[in-house]
Amino acid sequence: MTRVLAVSTAFPPHRYPQQEITDDLVAGLPPGADRGLLRRLHAGARVDTRHLALPLDRYRALGTFGETNRLFAELATDLGVEAAERALDEAGVRPEEIDLVVSTTVTGIATPSLDAGVAARLGLRSDVRRMPLFGLGCAGGAAGLARVHDHLALRPGGTALLLSTELCSLTLQRADTSMANLVAGGLFGDGAAALVAAHGDRTPPADRGAGHGGPRVVATRGRLYPGTGHLLGWDIGEWGFRMVLGPELPELVRLHVTEEIESFLAEHDLKTADVTAWICHPGGPRILDAIAEELGLPDTALATSRRALAATGNLSSASVLQILADTQSARPAPGTTGLMIALGPGFSSELVLLAW
Repeated sequence: MTRVLAVSTAFPPHRYPQQEITDDLVAGLPPGADRGLLRRLHAGARVDTRHLALPLDRYRALGTFGETNRLFAELATDLGVEAAERALDEAGVRPEEIDLVVSTTVTGIATPSLDAGVAARLGLRSDVRRMPLFGLGCAGGAAGLARVHDHLALRPGGTALLLSTELCSLTLQRADTSMANLVAGGLFGDGAAALVAAHGDRTPPADRGAGHGGPRVVATRGRLYPGTGHLLGWDIGEWGFRMVLGPELPELVRLHVTEEIESFLAEHDLKTADVTAWICHPGGPRILDAIAEELGLPDTALATSRRALAATGNLSSASVLQILADTQSARPAPGTTGLMIALGPGFSSELVLLAW
């Protein structure tokens, strides 16, 4: 049995209202670009504030992909350490107790991978198992928890750390006026999340005897949808990461993902009405609307995801962990069933069934 002991987040100190970010990006558009379109897309993202890795005025001076990627490696490591230290402290777990560290990101490249730098600074054992994940995009947080569960199922008594660090702002192409880039510029934010899990009934000190421990992982499912790989991902070149974001994604959610969710729940003798904790990745208002409408969910079901989207934007792989942390802070009653949902390149979905 995999038990989540703690989930924590960390954000860069530079936080801006959406309007201020919009004004800055409008000012940097090339001549002839549709400034009104950018403003409408930003307003429609339903994002109120976002954290950025750098002060807003520094982005105008960024140059090559090499420069932005060096900044990614430095700043993402710092932020990852902050999130991981917080999660370990909340879980009551010492760094040397960690047997596995899974790290996921899709907004920069580092070799050694980020988990190596984080492990050194946290003081993890030199024989800690490492599993860096790249390319899973927004599905990485849920997929990372699934891989933690796979590992712990085979190693009774083990303890694992999952780390997600995303600096989406460093990937933005300021001169790119494609619809995908304009949408991304209004939607994505920067942040990190860390989760500590263990095999067995171990609970963090604050929850012992209180009946408020973290959820158990009951089951997981990942799915690739053939013929959709061109609709979501990166176009990577000398310019860095350029967003690929097909307008068909909400319709794919309606056609495939909601059926996948119902099938997964049915496999465990559950229906959507049995789920009372929805940990749904905030891929954007249209994605959330599609899931809610197709599953017939009440307005309150995805409220935590909508609040996270408004407060921090889409954090890519870190978002579902942020939403899990927010859900856990509300202290779900024992017996609560939860479902984590995340979508990523491939086109793919990742589902994690949880029970409190």
